[in-house]
Amino acid sequence: MTPQFLVRRMGHALLVVFIVSLIAFSLGEAIGDPITSMLGIEATAADRAALIARLGLDQPFHVRYMDFMGRFLSGEMGMSYRAQRPVYDVIVERLPATFELAFAGLFLSLALGVPLGVVAAIWRDKWWANLLMTTSVVGVSLPTFVVGILLIFFFSVHMGWLPSFGRGETVNVGGWNTGLLTRTGLLALIMPALSLAISQMALVGRLVRAEMVEVLRADYIRFARARGIRSAPVNFVHALRNTLIPIITISGIQIGYLVAFAVVVEQVFQWPGIGTLFLGSLTQADVPVITSILIFVAFFFAMINLIVDVLYAVADPRVRLGEKG
Repeated sequence: MTPQFLVRRMGHALLVVFIVSLIAFSLGEAIGDPITSMLGIEATAADRAALIARLGLDQPFHVRYMDFMGRFLSGEMGMSYRAQRPVYDVIVERLPATFELAFAGLFLSLALGVPLGVVAAIWRDKWWANLLMTTSVVGVSLPTFVVGILLIFFFSVHMGWLPSFGRGETVNVGGWNTGLLTRTGLLALIMPALSLAISQMALVGRLVRAEMVEVLRADYIRFARARGIRSAPVNFVHALRNTLIPIITISGIQIGYLVAFAVVVEQVFQWPGIGTLFLGSLTQADVPVITSILIFVAFFFAMINLIVDVLYAVADPRVRLGEKG
């Protein structure tokens, strides 16, 4: 891997973050009046003017943008209008909940989706394999919030097995509040993670099936069978290993997707993560929080894609990174 490849990919990532930061900061001009949200409609003109000056909202757009990005890059994201606390603290305390939800969703989507795709590819002429793939279309088609509501109705309202909202009990491990070490935390995680995973599981399953069918038709697989190698090593070692590249790619993109689009699931299950914080900030026109979350998500997406590019290059030596990567 050449340094030019890494520099080029990092340049792409920084460009994405820059563009998203401009869009995110521009949203502050259109999502409401933070002064009214903070002071109320009965505030005097003098109070409004004083607060506008204190927040720097009377400055031109480019001045406020440069000032915000300068402080953002130094770790100072300003004060939350709603919470009257540093934005950094407000976001950091919500991150564990969102990351645990996203990675649990990713784990379930891979743990269920890869075997689904492998089985459907190996026994693709069987009626039940076709039924599995047809059923997976239902998973892709259903909106995430519908899946969440159905799960709540069945497992919480009807069966009473799982909590319908909240994160359960958490414990602090080295500054990280986790629900993975408590029984109520794990129970509370099941349905939100499953809601996120179902559509992604179907996507992974169909991707693995398509890739593996192509691999099973390759000459080296036929040659291995002709040599008398048993089906299990051929299918699950040689064939499956060569389907990993697209799985690596889609898994990396999935992490960013699951973090960014957990907003709906968090709202349905009242999960105390970044998504609920973002929606609450929108209703209160809490511009510093909204802008910081959008930039953070863009940065996370860009870094994940950069890592995926590197892993893709490592996994596939045919990629000529130095010349065209």
